[in-house]
Amino acid sequence: MPPEVVDLPGFTILKKLGVGARSTIYLAKDDQTNSQIALKRAILERPEDTRIFEQIENEYKIAQQVDHPYIRKCYKLIKRRKLLKVNELLMSMEYFEGETLENYRGLSLIDCCLVFRMVATALNAMHAKGYIHCDLKPNNIMINKEGQIRIIDLGQGCKIGTIKTRIQGTPDYIAPEQVRRHRLDYRTDVFNLGATMYWAFTGKNVPTLIPQNNSGLTIASLTGVAAEVRSPSQIQPKINPGISKLIMECVNEDPLRRPSNMSDIISRLDLLIHSIFGNKIKANGTASPANT
Repeated sequence: MPPEVVDLPGFTILKKLGVGARSTIYLAKDDQTNSQIALKRAILERPEDTRIFEQIENEYKIAQQVDHPYIRKCYKLIKRRKLLKVNELLMSMEYFEGETLENYRGLSLIDCCLVFRMVATALNAMHAKGYIHCDLKPNNIMINKEGQIRIIDLGQGCKIGTIKTRIQGTPDYIAPEQVRRHRLDYRTDVFNLGATMYWAFTGKNVPTLIPQNNSGLTIASLTGVAAEVRSPSQIQPKINPGISKLIMECVNEDPLRRPSNMSDIISRLDLLIHSIFGNKIKANGTASPANT
């Protein structure tokens, strides 16, 4: 595939990787370091584009504070000006060749548990630095052929305790406190993680206050509550009861009734992994596939 003809001094564009919300991501070579990177580019074309500028700058700021092997690194932020006004942003990032969890296929039950243990470990590192992700979802978890992961897109992240002025999040994974614009903390990430696990193990989305899909569920208004949630084991009877219980606790509407922190989730996943793996050895068979 020939490289897209884009003149970006300091970088050699190899190909376009994708198009996001008012931004384009390229596979490129940083001419200064001679390393292969992912390059996010956003151009100010209309007033609402300022939001993507804010998110890119926010992602870069948080990435500089959180250095973890499971979180995608951001290297450089370059601002370009026209008539003294910033009209273009470039951010170079770690290039991670893989698929999003949304598109990944073939994970076994135990593999799914291991992936989510890694995700919880990364989020725990963010929390230790005083930040939360606020937009964890299958599309923001990347997996490569070796089973390594990266959490991407920190653009909606914020400091623990933030009260946002507008609703931010992805409808099918958004926590009630995000919709109601209440104080956000680590338990917001717990809900987002639980909603992602719910989808991964059942193939369905947990009811939220503002769902995006057409599942047919009846959802209350923003001032009400989400529809009654069926447990994963009710949807898929073969799902381990312990996994189902953990997911249901994570997506509890009341933040105080969710697991207290990511360390708690990691410990419980460890017990579940050991239990499932032990049973697998006894049965000398293969764990049941997760519906991903």
